[in-house]
Amino acid sequence: MRALLQRVTSASVSVNSDVVGRINSGLVILLGVSRTDGAEDARYLVDKIANLRIFPDEQGHFAVSALDAGAEMLLVSQFTLHANTRRGRRPSFANAAPSGQAEVLFDQVADLFRQKDLSVAKGRFGSYMQVEIVNDGPVTIMIDSAERSHPRSG
Repeated sequence: MRALLQRVTSASVSVNSDVVGRINSGLVILLGVSRTDGAEDARYLVDKIANLRIFPDEQGHFAVSALDAGAEMLLVSQFTLHANTRRGRRPSFANAAPSGQAEVLFDQVADLFRQKDLSVAKGRFGSYMQVEIVNDGPVTIMIDSAERSHPRSG
């Protein structure tokens, strides 16, 4: 499971010009689910994102987590995060999870954030969406749940 995080001062997602999700200060999370992802990937990702210290303290240092900041979350499905561009000129999305599997895990991620008392807005799964983001910093970070099993390099 891959998540591209963008710290924002505001963001919204629309479908057919109708706003379906909106947040103020917090994180936009573009979420891509792979064929091999499961519930453990969702738990790992939510715990990592909720506790990642990427919000500024009084000195402007990355010292405050989303939980500590009371950040809002805007979750947007993004199967293209699993694009494979190694061959040819057209990306392959064969590693992305089928729609049914991906939607279940997408909803599970939203529920896990809510269980941590974080406010969650969502895009509409499987829809063509327009996302408006006011990036703060800018701060943009990629997290891949597959990396949890790799040893830390020193």
